[in-house]
Amino acid sequence: MQILVAGSTGNTGLRLVRELKSRGHDPIALVRSSSDTTGLPDEVEQREGDLTDLASDVTAGCEVVVFAAGAGGGSSDEMTDKVDRDGAKRLIDLSVAGDVRRFVMLSSIGAGDPDPQGDLAHYLKAKHAADEHLKASDLEFSILRPVALTDADGGSNIRLGDNVDPAGEAARGDVARLLADAAESPAWVGKVLRMESVDHE
Repeated sequence: MQILVAGSTGNTGLRLVRELKSRGHDPIALVRSSSDTTGLPDEVEQREGDLTDLASDVTAGCEVVVFAAGAGGGSSDEMTDKVDRDGAKRLIDLSVAGDVRRFVMLSSIGAGDPDPQGDLAHYLKAKHAADEHLKASDLEFSILRPVALTDADGGSNIRLGDNVDPAGEAARGDVARLLADAAESPAWVGKVLRMESVDHE
């Protein structure tokens, strides 16, 4: 499948692109003109696009879109809104218009019911808005909500669902594998799942 990856040069996105490639898919890396693309495999197609100003044909030819992007820690509230809320919503709308079949969202623990007083309140509110927009679309959707991310590769022991410890950790390697699963498997359609890695050293 041709799978567009937003956030393809980020710590999780790079892992996801390599994972999709290893499974025989054709990942397409959505990159900004200023992105450092040196970590992407040479044979992976790169499609230039900025989440704050996406072209209408950015999803052309793609069956699946995975949103693994983010404004990043330390970003202003304005940039968080532009990328994590408005950029995601725009990409969802373009996916609908472009006949994309499935959209996989990398969200965050707490996005389902953001704490208005928490340190991440603005970020989680933005993620919540994007998640709700996706659920209201006509796309097949999957939403993964990991706890705090680490740069570990992870392992086979992953916890999903209501028993996830909000104070736990999620290995980016595990997250990438689950996002690839969600891109492939019909079993993920319509699912909104919290996630943590149990053995992530």
